[in-house]
Amino acid sequence: MTTSLPPSDPRGTGDVFDPEETRRRAVRVLDGARVRTHVLTTCVDESDLIAQHSPLMSPLVWDLAHIANQEELWLLRAVGGREAIRPDIDSIYDAFEHPRSERPMLPLLSPGEARGYAAEVRGRVFDLLEVTALHGKPLLDAGFAFGMIAQHEQQHGETMLITHQLRSGPAALTAPAPGPAPADAATLPAEVLIPGGPFVMGTDSEPWALDNERPAHRVDVPPFFLDTVPVTCGAYKRFIADNGYHEPRWWAPAGYRMVRDQGIEAPMSWRRDGEGWSRRRFGTVEPVPDDEPVLHVSWYEADAYARWAGRRLPTEAEWEKAARHDPDSGRSRRFPWGDAEPSARLANLGQRHLRPAPAGSYPEGASPQGVRQLIGDVWEWTASDFRPYPGFRAFPYREYSEVFFGPECKVLRGGAFSVAEVACRGTFRNWDYPVRRQIFAGFRTARDARPATP
Repeated sequence: MTTSLPPSDPRGTGDVFDPEETRRRAVRVLDGARVRTHVLTTCVDESDLIAQHSPLMSPLVWDLAHIANQEELWLLRAVGGREAIRPDIDSIYDAFEHPRSERPMLPLLSPGEARGYAAEVRGRVFDLLEVTALHGKPLLDAGFAFGMIAQHEQQHGETMLITHQLRSGPAALTAPAPGPAPADAATLPAEVLIPGGPFVMGTDSEPWALDNERPAHRVDVPPFFLDTVPVTCGAYKRFIADNGYHEPRWWAPAGYRMVRDQGIEAPMSWRRDGEGWSRRRFGTVEPVPDDEPVLHVSWYEADAYARWAGRRLPTEAEWEKAARHDPDSGRSRRFPWGDAEPSARLANLGQRHLRPAPAGSYPEGASPQGVRQLIGDVWEWTASDFRPYPGFRAFPYREYSEVFFGPECKVLRGGAFSVAEVACRGTFRNWDYPVRRQIFAGFRTARDARPATP
């Protein structure tokens, strides 16, 4: 079943669409994205900006100019009908034309040129926003195009943060550590029962939701148990100690080949340190904390751990039901805690901290059943392939989602500490190849709720 809502109530929360508030919100999120881009590209020198720190990633200067180029293409040209500023660089910054491994060989803009180009585009975009009617065609309705570009820049902010994690050398970024876990974290139940039944998955009402989050449709999910918190480093150490990386019965065949061929025996960045483990985090070497959600594991590693634990990864529908369904009202919330925007007391988002918070943190951000940290801290691998929802329509271009649909990519949910609030919500879908380890991904496990024996 799909649902629809009138344009005057784009979120389904009873709010009347206010174009001036939408303009102000667009300015806020575009400004916020640019502040983050500035931090990520000014904390290192020019040689670091133009270097490729890993063949998995672009040079930081490529991301900087790509952000500006997409903003010019979609806002100045597509929305505003303006004359192109730099049509000569469109192909250089087309992410589908050049794989990341080849981008350092392209005639890229220098850091100074990229910054100047980005500033010129942004100035013209703000002028355009003041005079553009935010309705009348899909790209403009409720300011969609401006929200899409803010999300795009913040997604590249996360990509650049991954590059910072992979670069060698001393730490270039700093942030305060999250606070300790709340007093009740140690006494939380290991798992929570999520009742069975239908719920509305996806959205028709979130104005800046991207195409793969749509349309809203009814899904019936059998009852299941879900971990109250993400799997921790301490729990994952037990998997390693039990010879988990060397026992093929826990692994999908392709995953076992991967860990054998690459000599993988722990999450990315972990190293043996005497009898324990240390890790390298943004240029700093530190002991691996037992109470923190495990990070930098591939889907294959998450799946193997779940099998070892006698459990499984949740499906995407199970994850979203746990994160959004309110059993009292029967409606799907925007976030586990309700419809309010994320804040520092609800979730670890926005690069506020450069690490996940201890497991059990953010009790005010828990779901109705008491599941914690479903939003923020770590992306969570699910068991599901990345596929379209019934009635999916690509918008505004096929290359965002449609070309990735199929069994090659697995879905991640929830967002990590690296994800900005504008690009995170209960319906947001991320995806990646099951071999990926550099992304800020962890997981939690699930199991079927077996009926009681008569």
